[in-house]
Amino acid sequence: MAQNQPRFDVQQRYQQQQPQPQLSRQVAKTTTAVTLGGSLMVLSGLTLAATVIALVLATPLLVIFSPVLVPAAITIFLILAGFVTSGGFGATASFLFYWMYKYVTGKHPVGADQLDRARDKISHAAYDVKERAEHAARGAAGQQST
Repeated sequence: MAQNQPRFDVQQRYQQQQPQPQLSRQVAKTTTAVTLGGSLMVLSGLTLAATVIALVLATPLLVIFSPVLVPAAITIFLILAGFVTSGGFGATASFLFYWMYKYVTGKHPVGADQLDRARDKISHAAYDVKERAEHAARGAAGQQST
């Protein structure tokens, strides 16, 4: 337990020496929000376009094969599934934009604590790996000189 304390002090000292600028964090958050939200919006639009194209292609088949109800039922199911999927992607993208806006502006949305804890764990793990690599490199350099 006594060995963990000096390492923690080194981490605190390193974090105090390397302050993270707030502007770059906000830019990173905004970039992430725009990328994820934009991707979901594009996916929503593509799904909607595919549904409309399927409807256009299926309509003549429905007219020609109107006595056959099974293809009509399958087509209607596929069209409704496409519209529901498109709406779901759009709603998810809208919620993501809303959540990221609240997070970037500091209004503390639901789940922000978990996100911050995960970011801190990853940061500490990366710092530990860096320290171990530097220690291993110093040990290897010491062995080569003897």
